[in-house]
Order: sequence, then structure tokens, then C-alpha cells
Amino acid sequence: MSLTTANQTADCLEYSCPEKYFSFPVYVFLYVAAAAVVLLTVCGNLLVIISVGHFKQLHTPANILILSLAVSDVLVGIFVMPFHLIWLIEACWIPGPLFCSIFNFVTFQATSVSVHTVALIAVDRFLALNYPFIYSEKITPTVIYIATLFNWLFSVLYNFTILFINGNFTDFVCPGECLYIVDEVSSLIDLLVVFLLPCTLIIILYSRVFVIAKKHATAIRALQKHRISDSMKSERKAALVLGILVFVFLLCLLPYYIFSLTNFLRDDSFYNVINSVLILFYLNSSINPVIYALFYPWFKKCLKLIVTFKVFNTDSSLINVLSVSS
Repeated sequence: MSLTTANQTADCLEYSCPEKYFSFPVYVFLYVAAAAVVLLTVCGNLLVIISVGHFKQLHTPANILILSLAVSDVLVGIFVMPFHLIWLIEACWIPGPLFCSIFNFVTFQATSVSVHTVALIAVDRFLALNYPFIYSEKITPTVIYIATLFNWLFSVLYNFTILFINGNFTDFVCPGECLYIVDEVSSLIDLLVVFLLPCTLIIILYSRVFVIAKKHATAIRALQKHRISDSMKSERKAALVLGILVFVFLLCLLPYYIFSLTNFLRDDSFYNVINSVLILFYLNSSINPVIYALFYPWFKKCLKLIVTFKVFNTDSSLINVLSVSS
């Protein structure tokens, strides 16, 4: 993801932060709202991480991918959203060059990991519905752990390289700004690797998933064998719930990349607009735990066990959290 190009930061003019133009009540409200969003993002995703990590019954391929997405969202909540929201409220970058470098790297990292994890979720659901027997034999938690680890390591190497070769890891930052340099070639590569290719894969696979899910719904009504029906219902519901997550993710991601692509094709005049549109993408990290709470009964049960501290009981990891109606 790119906000700026080399020619945008070639000349760093003397800059001073503008005076605050909000009234004090509005100023306080903005900070309270920002703190609430950050708290929801961090706490909500930590609950997801604890739930999937603690309860052994939830160590399934699909949930491991949800865990990876939640870790990425926590990083956004801790290292990205607070700085970005303060930046927008103050109209000035206050933390300094070190935190600017951390902010930029984590932003790149969380974005690429999130997009590729959602692509893995699409692949996982497609295989589970289209090739159920092969899926149950070949797609084990170990396989997904390896795929997830590769995703994170690839993202670290890729993002460090793209930032390093463009000279972003320096102590010099324009006063009041936290811009990063990404030339046109790197911008095009990033657009392909982090947006066009994975999002095209997501759309194609989930279009196929919903077609298969519809066929399964018809088959379920015709089947008489209860066991087979329950299995098909389970996979179909998982596909539909994760489909909601994928749809919301794309809804939050597309506006940024549409503006980014327009900016890439024209000039750098849309910087402020893109910077604001990024908020919608970051808010996806806050929305994901809400989706889990609304559509996953196991998450509601885990939440009760966590807030009542029953997770500290002996053998609590073996509790049947899927016993609720699904």
C-alpha cells in the first residue's frame, strides 16, 4: 500500500503544526471516540486470540486462520490506529521519526498479512466445500500453521524490502509529517501483490463457494441421513459466516485502493483524501470481533468463560465450547 512517492518527499519544506481548530468539547469527544475504537479493537481481538488459542476444540484449520487475522488486527489496534487517529485529530505527526518507521512498517505488515489471510480463508472454504474428503485428510491444522507462518514471514521480508530499497529507514522525517517513499515501480508491484492478485482470488473462490453452498442447501433438504446432513450444514454455515467476514473486509479495503489507484494514475494531490479513507480500512480490525460475536455461538461461550475467569480452571482448555446450538 502506498501513500506517497519519491517526488512527494524530495523537497522537505519547513513545516509547523497548524493550530487546533476544534472547540474543546469536540476535541475531547474525538479523543474519547478514538480511545473507544482502539480499546474495542485491541480487547475484541485479544478475546478471539485467547479463545482460539486456549480451547483445543477450536484448533481447526479455519479457526487458525481467524487467529492469524486477529493477531494482525491487534497489531493494527496497538501500533497503527492510535498514531493514525492522533495524526488526523492533531493534523500533525507528533511521535517522531522512530515511531514513524514502526508505524509505517506495521501498517504495511498488517495490511499484507490481512489480505493474504483472507485469501487463505477463501481457499480453505473452497476446498472444504468442493473437496470435503481430500480436505479432511490433507488440510490438517499443521498444514495451516505452516501456511500461516509462511504468510507472516513472507510479509515481513516483502515489506522490509519494499521499504528499505526506497530509503524509508532513516532518522530524517519532515517535521509534523510521517510520509514514506514508494516509487512508481514499487507501487505497481505492491498493488499487484497486496491487492489485485489476492482480491481477485478471493472474489473468484468465494463466488464459487456460494454456488456450492447453495447446492449443499438443496442437498440437505433432500438427504435423509442425519449425520451427513449435519456435516454439510456445518461446512455451509462456516462458509456463509466467513463469507460475511470476507465481504466486510473487501468493503473496507476497496475504497482505499480505489483512491490509491486513482492517485497512482494521476498525481499525488489525493494524499489527504487517501489518508482519511485509510480509517475505514483500519476499522475493519474493530468490526471483525463483532462479526464473530454475532455469528459464532462458540465465541459467545468462550467470552463467558473468559470474563468469569473459568479459563484458569484445571483442564479448562478441554471444555466443549461447541456444545451450543450451531
